[in-house]
Amino acid sequence: MTPHGIAGVLASSAAHSANGQGSFPGFLALAVLFAAGMAFAVYYLFASLRRDRFAADTPVAHIRSAAQGYVHLEGEAGPPPEGAITAPLSGSPCVWWDYKIEYHTALDNNRKEWRVVDRATSVTPFSLRDRDGECLVGPVGANVTPTSHETWYGNTARPGFLPDAGARGWSPDHDYRYTERLIGPGAHLTVLGELRSRSVVASLEQEVGKVVVGWKHDQAALLARFDRDRDGQLNAEEWEAVRAAAREQVEASLASTEARESVVGQTTHGEPFLIAPLDGKRLVRREKQHAVLALAASVVLALLTAWAAQQALLR
Repeated sequence: MTPHGIAGVLASSAAHSANGQGSFPGFLALAVLFAAGMAFAVYYLFASLRRDRFAADTPVAHIRSAAQGYVHLEGEAGPPPEGAITAPLSGSPCVWWDYKIEYHTALDNNRKEWRVVDRATSVTPFSLRDRDGECLVGPVGANVTPTSHETWYGNTARPGFLPDAGARGWSPDHDYRYTERLIGPGAHLTVLGELRSRSVVASLEQEVGKVVVGWKHDQAALLARFDRDRDGQLNAEEWEAVRAAAREQVEASLASTEARESVVGQTTHGEPFLIAPLDGKRLVRREKQHAVLALAASVVLALLTAWAAQQALLR
């Protein structure tokens, strides 16, 4: 939740105050609500300051020359290695998506509320490219700022498309609300996270097996190289020599071609993991603004907590 969400706490608290009708339980409940809102505002204040510090103090690195560890990268978002993806609800092209589907449910007191019936977030790594190189970004656990955030309404559990802007509003016959957040392909992103390198080979043993199968296609060459007792077939010891030679070839191939890829993902020591369609300076400016709003909200909520507690003691 952002500082805008703190305003929601205030509105909700005001409603509870009205219901309390000036009684001791009403003011006591109000004091507890304000105190909870203040605690969240203070937490958000320090979280924003921490993100600001890491964004400002971590220099931008080039992907090709970036050292493993905590990095600050900037580049253009691209599709996953498996190919382009589309958003589940709208069908829009994207590199990352997050959606929520809510149903307008009737309550016992003739009121209705929106209840979440389905939600999901993309976990597929997407590519990030700068002028020097390319890496993957694994979005699991990231604090993601989307390039688009759409909300619309309908009558089916899955919409299948995003209607025109004029047809996205709510009407009494709409039972479903859809919320979708996306990062579009080609977006300029700032990513702060932990850079790791991994082998592009899923299994070394699989690659060894492929080499051995290839050698089997030329039985004469295979026997000439590994049939030490010259009996026209390979025994168990000679097959071990075949596998050892294949393993040595695979390992040498990996070392010579540097068949590895870099992935930026969730940090192991608690540093912020951020993905945002902003450059470094704008990201720092945003976090400073969020910190100021959180500070103001925490002060206001502290005063309101003290006022509500005083009123409760006077009752």
